[in-house]
Amino acid sequence: MANSDFFSIFAKNPTDLSKLLGLEKTFQGKQVYQWAVKGVESFDAMTNLPKVLRERLSNEHPSTFSSKVLTSQTDDDGAAKLALELFDGNIVECVLLTDKEGELTACVSSQVGCAMGCRFCRTGTLKLKRNLKDFEIVEQFMHLQNVAPGKISHVVFMGMGEPFANLENVLSAITFLHDPEGLNLSHRRITISTCGVVPGINELAKRKVPVKLAVSLVTADDEKRSSLMPVNRAYPLKELRDALVRFQKVSGRRFTFEYCMIHDMNIAEEDADKLARFCRSLEVIVNLIPFNPCPELPYETPTDSEIRFFTNALTRRGVEYTIRISRGRSIRGACGQLAGKIEENR
Repeated sequence: MANSDFFSIFAKNPTDLSKLLGLEKTFQGKQVYQWAVKGVESFDAMTNLPKVLRERLSNEHPSTFSSKVLTSQTDDDGAAKLALELFDGNIVECVLLTDKEGELTACVSSQVGCAMGCRFCRTGTLKLKRNLKDFEIVEQFMHLQNVAPGKISHVVFMGMGEPFANLENVLSAITFLHDPEGLNLSHRRITISTCGVVPGINELAKRKVPVKLAVSLVTADDEKRSSLMPVNRAYPLKELRDALVRFQKVSGRRFTFEYCMIHDMNIAEEDADKLARFCRSLEVIVNLIPFNPCPELPYETPTDSEIRFFTNALTRRGVEYTIRISRGRSIRGACGQLAGKIEENR
């Protein structure tokens, strides 16, 4: 049920919590903060707070979260997808991923819906409703941690929305996730993924936030990219590449191109040639992602032989690449599949 009078203890420091909760003793703000990073769902669970204080806070705020889990789905590969109802009744999805080494990654959303309109992405079929607040981003991580079989070690902003269209809330959430006194997630274990919003890339470089950067490239052909990704009309490939060169000079880090391979669209010899030229002199690795099928979208997954043809073409041109193993596909939690059943989960 929608509730405009929202409350959350997440994405706040001890001083903010003391003010928010009306705590007379400053150290109690730190105590609440320490419980927040554990993802507790009620003040009753904060056993080192005085009983009278716990009772007051519990009466004022029945939950420490502003959101609640509506549905939870698990794939055979270990992926788990949560649909969360926000304080205003909107719904977002987040995904827990497990790699072959057993490391756990939280894939979180930055917006309700998305305005970018990428043709091959299910979220792109939705309209943008609003940006997520910093605590709503953090709460996704905490909800996933509460159902995870172990400690989540990585966070990727690859869920619903364009992170650079909500940069302040994304960076505020990252501050909470990174805090050495709290969750202490290394910046190197946090990845921001963008469809190619050049001002956002420039701002990230300017602020020197040492997180990883991933760029959804999909094709190094301007005409094709503009047809698949409207953002390319605003920031064509030359502008994107110039921004990435600047980012690399400032950060000194290699970044990733996300390349969704689509049948009969972007995996011909010519596509490999253009991609190789675009990558030249950049410290970059290309993450090849076979298109994850969506009944609403008019595209197909490439065959194994098509993938081999394209990867061989890249190898001959000296392009460094990996092939992503899609996880969560059967629960529509894989790349490009989020938001497909949001209304059904309501």
